[in-house]
Amino acid sequence: MAAKGSHRSANLLVAEQLITNAKALENAMDSHLVTWWGPIQQPADQYIKRAVEHRVKQRPRRRRLSVILQTNGGYIETAERMADTFRKHYRWVSFIVPNYAMSAGTVLVMSGDEIWMNYFSTLGPIDPQVERRDGRDGFIPALGYLAKYEELIEKSRVGALTSAEATYLVQNFDPGELFSYSQAKKLSVRLLKTWLVKYKFKNWKRTKTHRRVVTMKMKKDRAAEIADSLCDTETWLSHGRGISMNVLRRKLNLKIRDIEEKPDVHKAAEDYYELLENYLVTIKANGVLHAGDMLVPIG
Repeated sequence: MAAKGSHRSANLLVAEQLITNAKALENAMDSHLVTWWGPIQQPADQYIKRAVEHRVKQRPRRRRLSVILQTNGGYIETAERMADTFRKHYRWVSFIVPNYAMSAGTVLVMSGDEIWMNYFSTLGPIDPQVERRDGRDGFIPALGYLAKYEELIEKSRVGALTSAEATYLVQNFDPGELFSYSQAKKLSVRLLKTWLVKYKFKNWKRTKTHRRVVTMKMKKDRAAEIADSLCDTETWLSHGRGISMNVLRRKLNLKIRDIEEKPDVHKAAEDYYELLENYLVTIKANGVLHAGDMLVPIG
């Protein structure tokens, strides 16, 4: 049986190799690198603040940041604070999604100048998660909650509501919760529209097909189309349904960079992510914050 010290030494060696692999990816992207693998809820924003400030102080200094993001989502307010932190310190932000970034993670990704994915990675419908208020642990998808309420209200309006549904409506829907969920949805849509226009579309000068000059109105209209589509529960059906790179390109007409089309980025990202994934399994952690020589297991 191996001694405990040998396990620690092995983990230390892997951690050192992760730092080396991260540097390779930084060089391929010509940027700094910060990784967040975990839920988008406090204290994620505080972790990100410490990590970014730590990375900014280290050499070589760069004005570009790449963010590897893996998350099931969380609070849109936390996503906003994370995006604000990235933009405070860097002029250009790229998001790399090797696997998935759902819900509030999708909104956060839309704050980037670039989005990098591959055929396997996914984003998700915009459905902000809100904490349950019934005393039970966990979160509720706000849009699903609102959609069910609106469905029952419409049935009531046309006289088709059953007595069981009426009881359910009275017992399970709280006006205060409905208001907070509606506000979470509005904030998600507003941030997505703002970030797309300000960052993702800032270099969109002419249309691809007809080479027409792109106006601010065209940018805002495109951002609104994307926001409305990602918020459409009838289109995606499930909060957890992944939306692939090809679907994002085809249905939403969203420009996504394919990691595999740039060999140096592809190799560096794959080497880094696979080692990170194995490292988390070994140390039995659910996630990680990584920036330079700062490597913090989460959960």
